[in-house]
Amino acid sequence: MKIKIFNREICACALLDTNSLCANSSAEMEENMKIGILGAGRIAAILAETMNKMPEVECYGVASRDFEKAKAFAETHKFQRAYGSYEEMLADQKIELIYIATPHSHHYPHMKMCLEAGKHVLCEKSFTVNEKQAEEIFRIAKEKNLLVTEAIWTRYMPSRKIINDLLDEKAIGEVVKLTANLNYPLCDKERILKPELAGGALLDVGIYPLNFSYMHFGDDVIDMQSWVQMTDQGIDGENVMILLYKDGKSAILNSGIHGKCDSQGVFYGTEGFMVVENINDPENIKIYDADRKLVREIPVPDQISGYEYEIIETINCIKEGKLECPSMPHKETLKMMHVMDELRTSWKMKYPEEIEKL
Repeated sequence: MKIKIFNREICACALLDTNSLCANSSAEMEENMKIGILGAGRIAAILAETMNKMPEVECYGVASRDFEKAKAFAETHKFQRAYGSYEEMLADQKIELIYIATPHSHHYPHMKMCLEAGKHVLCEKSFTVNEKQAEEIFRIAKEKNLLVTEAIWTRYMPSRKIINDLLDEKAIGEVVKLTANLNYPLCDKERILKPELAGGALLDVGIYPLNFSYMHFGDDVIDMQSWVQMTDQGIDGENVMILLYKDGKSAILNSGIHGKCDSQGVFYGTEGFMVVENINDPENIKIYDADRKLVREIPVPDQISGYEYEIIETINCIKEGKLECPSMPHKETLKMMHVMDELRTSWKMKYPEEIEKL
């Protein structure tokens, strides 16, 4: 791949005033990991705000196809450099890790660009559009000896272990079922509505209930049924997924883009039930007895935004020479992509060929 070399006269790139934009001392910077963000949208902004409160990282660069957008983002979020193209940022040898915050449809080509430029990658969910693309990315990363991981934040949060510990100690007896819901009013979002951007509920919000079930019930699924409501654009607007596990447990999951829901995850046991408030960013966990009386409430740790956990684990793994993160190993990403591929196949839902191909 050809990489454009930085030149002030032929490309849009700016070195911002680091005295006013960077709070870390020069000594601290030498120890911190320089991170670049590819894309300058809403998720990138939340990530940037989080990184500015983390001593482990250096907010180094942000790239957008619109230089003015990148420059404004860098000034707002105290990044040292702004780039008017992704290639320019990838040519900067100081950047060690790239966070990809572009639409689903672009994750695969953008990850390839980063890996070929020698950068470690933390990529927004869903990791790719399909399983084959994910397999190819992991192959390239291994060949280049680079870490690449999926940034599905709930996998990295401490609430994951808290929930599993409560299930293991049988806080509600023997668990037989869970439900998990996640719906947002997203019909005004271009990236959600367009097939050419790999839109729909599944890859954007449905991935959370699926991960919730696999994180807490495991992956020994023997049957999966689903229902879908398609939009006029040919993508899923609402869906319901039912998983049956070998041990007899079941999971009923739903996601959609047409309205808001309770966002709860509920575990049903022989001695009561447990409610996780907001499966997308757990706020607290409540345990009720068989008489539906609240008997225990467990808070989750305070956090910056929740994104810090995936960033810290990724940085630590890079420093340790690992090629994947234990909270979201490659096999788990492949599993999730495989499940979503199966669901889309059953729905006869395909994205344009140029989005699906390698």
